[in-house]
Amino acid sequence: MYEQASREQLRRMYAEAWRRHRASEALEPLERQIAELIEEHPEYQALIEDPDAALAAEFTPEGGQSNPFLHMGMHLAIREQAGTDRPAGFTEAYQKAVRKLGAHEAEHAIMDCLGAVLWEAQRSGRPPDEQSYLECVKRLC
Repeated sequence: MYEQASREQLRRMYAEAWRRHRASEALEPLERQIAELIEEHPEYQALIEDPDAALAAEFTPEGGQSNPFLHMGMHLAIREQAGTDRPAGFTEAYQKAVRKLGAHEAEHAIMDCLGAVLWEAQRSGRPPDEQSYLECVKRLC
C-alpha cells in the first residue's frame, strides 16, 4: 500500500538529497533528480541547506513567498509526465514548448497550466481534467 509522505518527510528528503549531492555521495535516482532541481534553483539552496529552517518555514500567499518545495515538486511532476506521456500527447507538447522556450522556462510555463487544472479539480471536487491540461500546454507552443 502506498503511504503518502508528510510535509516534513518530503522536506527532509530534499535536504538529505542536497546534502548527499554536496558531499559527492552516491544518490538514488529520485535523489539525483531532486539535487539537479536544487542546482537549477540557487535561490532555494540556503533554505534547503538549513533543514531546521526548511522544516519550520511557512509559505503563504500573504507572505509573498512561493513554496520552493511545491515549485520543485511541480518540476518533478512535469518531468515524470514527459517521461511517461501522461496524459497521452504530453511528451510531444512538452518537447515543442522546450524547443520554443528552453527546458526550464517551458516547465515554468507548464506549471501555470498544471496549477490551474489542479486548482479547478480541488474547487470542483473532481479529478484533474487531463484534456484541459494538455490543451493548455499545447497553446504554449
